[in-house]
Amino acid sequence: MEISVSSKFIAHTTVAAVGVAAFACAALARDQVQIAGSSTVLPYANIVAEQFGKSHENLKTPIIESGGSGAGIKRFCEGLGEGTIDIANASRKIKESELAECQKNGVKEIIEIQFGYDGIVFAVDAKAGEWALEPKDLFLALAAEVPKDGALVANPNKTWKDVNDKLPEWPIVAYIPGEKHGTREVFEEKVLHGGCAATGADKLLAAKVEGDDAAKKKAADKACLKVRKDGAAVDIDGDYTETLARLTSNPQGLGVFGLSFYENNTDKLKVATLSGIVPSVETIASGEYPVSRPLQFYVKKAHMDTIPGLKEYVEYFVSDKVIGPEGPLAEYGLVPAPDAERKALQEAVKAAKTM
Repeated sequence: MEISVSSKFIAHTTVAAVGVAAFACAALARDQVQIAGSSTVLPYANIVAEQFGKSHENLKTPIIESGGSGAGIKRFCEGLGEGTIDIANASRKIKESELAECQKNGVKEIIEIQFGYDGIVFAVDAKAGEWALEPKDLFLALAAEVPKDGALVANPNKTWKDVNDKLPEWPIVAYIPGEKHGTREVFEEKVLHGGCAATGADKLLAAKVEGDDAAKKKAADKACLKVRKDGAAVDIDGDYTETLARLTSNPQGLGVFGLSFYENNTDKLKVATLSGIVPSVETIASGEYPVSRPLQFYVKKAHMDTIPGLKEYVEYFVSDKVIGPEGPLAEYGLVPAPDAERKALQEAVKAAKTM
């Protein structure tokens, strides 16, 4: 039997409508917002969720998990429906490849919420002396290969004094974020790349590659990020509390933290300057401190009117009383966005503006 075009359209539309209705009904079975992702954003989200729960008695407090920006975005992009998370917290921007994966799985409308700024700091035990670091010091301490006598060699540096005479003669042990964390990517981009160029390692790495200038640069950029595997650079896959625990057990270690975590643990940690700049809310807000980054989270628009409390949570999160200069996140260590930027964000959230 021949089916008309209009009949086919009606059938397709009916199937689509049934699918949307099924999602809406299924989503109602879950009455709690679910969030996963960045360990840097985690404490901010926890503060907001706790206050949200207290001020919205008719709605449940969101469930928030950590695991890293990459892991959170991966879960976010698995698809739509009550079996998937609603929000991915991230200390870096979502990648094009991740957006493509989202699209493939039906997550086509995404709202980006950039709610403030943070800095990456390098800290040692609170009882240690003063530390002044440059990106080249960190590269020479942690890179897999470093320049020596005009050639690249496997990193021979054993102590921080080997790297810089002004640093202590401590064995090089640095606890750095694991590769699934957004903090790791910012560390690579703004510290290892800078140190690689400052030491001339980038040119030596490029010289090892055949091809045009673009191919050489791409290969050198990638090689600059390789860290040594002899125990001097230790990946931390957990959150900052794990890094702090490692420093507690090894007071001669160096840890990588978010500014807010450091500021809430100044009794245990001493921060290093980087390129002569002390990390602080002021130096990060001004852009003077060299290793700062925006913080954000990503929301599924399709869930906004389906998951109870999601729309209310997002609007509450971006309010001035939460992310403004006098809000609880600034008190914890967030560097607030400028007034005009916050206002634009609030308007975009109200309009459910997608990327």
